[in-house]
Amino acid sequence: MGLVAIIVGRFSRYLNSAYRSSNGPSGARKWTGDYGEKVAVDWLRARNCKILATNFKGRRGGEVDIVAREGPWLLFVEVKTRKKDSKFRGLAAVNEKKRSLIRRGANEWLKRLGRRDLPWRFDVIEVEVEEGEKPEVRRIENVFGMKSTSRRRI
Repeated sequence: MGLVAIIVGRFSRYLNSAYRSSNGPSGARKWTGDYGEKVAVDWLRARNCKILATNFKGRRGGEVDIVAREGPWLLFVEVKTRKKDSKFRGLAAVNEKKRSLIRRGANEWLKRLGRRDLPWRFDVIEVEVEEGEKPEVRRIENVFGMKSTSRRRI
């Protein structure tokens, strides 16, 4: 494990402190979602991932919450934050419309790279929060599409 991963894992305020909804506007879903994305970024860093971009928006309307590298893999990550008592998992919200947005964002990123010959995949990170408790993080790898090293569009 690298030094950055150790430091982030040990000292991240998002990973190591209790969730407090009172830190944001009352009932603000956007604030909770932004909080979940910060948790996910620190969680990935603590696992030796290099964060390349957050909230990447392509010119053609695509969007990706986090673009990261994990070893040879390029990751396009969607983050879904839910309260623990939610009836549905975050993964359930990654419907075909959302997948299309992520695919377009990934295509824009790959176009900017100027290459498609590296391995990439789509992951979802679910962050569960409960008032007064540390967040719980779950990563689901390769949730849709294929792991790819092809030159075709996704």
